[in-house]
Formats: sequence, structure tokens, C-alpha cells
Amino acid sequence: MKRFAVIGLGRFGKKLAIALAMSGAEVIAVDKDRIAVDGIRDQVSHAVRLDSTDEEALKAQGIDKVDVAIVGIGGQGGLAFEAAILTVVNLRQIGVKEIFTRAQDLIAGEVFSKVGATEVIYPEIESAQRWAYKLIAPQIGEKIDFAPGYSLARIKSPASFDGKTVMDLQLRQKYNVNLVAIKRSENSKAKKQEKGGIINVPMPSTIIYAEDILMVAGSDADLAKLPQE
Repeated sequence: MKRFAVIGLGRFGKKLAIALAMSGAEVIAVDKDRIAVDGIRDQVSHAVRLDSTDEEALKAQGIDKVDVAIVGIGGQGGLAFEAAILTVVNLRQIGVKEIFTRAQDLIAGEVFSKVGATEVIYPEIESAQRWAYKLIAPQIGEKIDFAPGYSLARIKSPASFDGKTVMDLQLRQKYNVNLVAIKRSENSKAKKQEKGGIINVPMPSTIIYAEDILMVAGSDADLAKLPQE
């Protein structure tokens, strides 16, 4: 089981620490504020009040033994940003291999990367991008990003696809996306034995029905062009 340290228990850090703990991970939650620590104590493996800019304090609480540390120190002003930078430096110094850091903008993220963060999280930017895409392409359900601008997406087959074969639809030629798999809807017009089943290698002759779940891969821009109806 991986051990995580979440440092900074603002809205982002607290929610992340609780989510990790609920998934069965061992989580050490850290903050300078006693109220923040007391508010999460019963929901994580260990909650401790300390100054994360103090390298010795981090080692004393076993932070050097965690697999992943997430620095979620927020707040306005230079002091919070400076504390986050020093925390990343300390984590790197004590040997934490994976350090994720929350940043409010790209400039801050660049600084964190240079001082030792292995990955930067941009909650505000990523949330805005997800909502923009959801508003532009409501037909797209869950989406897994596997490269910048490219995703594996889950869509419900629209009525215009009903009864057509993979060859008829020409998804690659018309929309520049690839059909990866099909999950038959329980309400599908397909044969009874196929309902709820998975077709993991769709053939040109495979028929698609309305409300089937399609897994498709392509650029985000091309996926957004898939029909909604």
C-alpha cells in the first residue's frame, strides 16, 4: 500500500487527503493550523501540526518514508508561495521521490518544477478546461487523457447511429476518431444474449444501436465533433 503525505489542508488538500484515505491509502495530513489538523484527524491515518518548511520536523513525523507527497499549500501573498517552495525543496532533500505540487498558474508551476516537484497540479486551470469541454461537447461522458490534447472517451451512441454498421458510420474517415470497444445497452435492439455485453474488437460489419456505449479515441477537438443526436 502506498503512503501519502498531504501538506496543506485547505479546500484542495483536505478533499484530496480524505479521498485518498477513503480509497484505502495510508495518509499523513499536515498543516500548521491546529484547527485544520483537528478537522481531519478522524478521517486519515495520521494528522499532524507542523511547519513543513522545517526539514527536521518533516523527518521526525516520518514524511521521508512516504511514497508520494502532495504540497497543497495555498493562500494569498508571497509567504504562502515561499512556504510551498521551501516545502518542495525540503521534501526533495529528505529523499521523497514523488512530489506533486498545487500551483495557481503556469509561472508558479514552472518554479515548482525547477526546485524539485515531479509533477504540478493546476486545479483551477484543469477544472475550467474540463467544464469548457463538457459545455462544448456534452455528448462526451468520461474522458481519459493519454497525451496532451488526445483522449479515450466514453459516449452514448446517438439516435443517428442506430442500426448502422461500423463501416456505414466511417468514424475514422468522417470524424478522425477510432472506435475501440462497444458496450451493449440493456435496452439495446441487439440479440438478448448480447445485451450488456462487451465487444472489444468491433468489426466493420458490427451493428451499433442507439444507447450503446462507445469507447472512442482521438484528439479532443475531433471527439467534440461527434454528433449529439
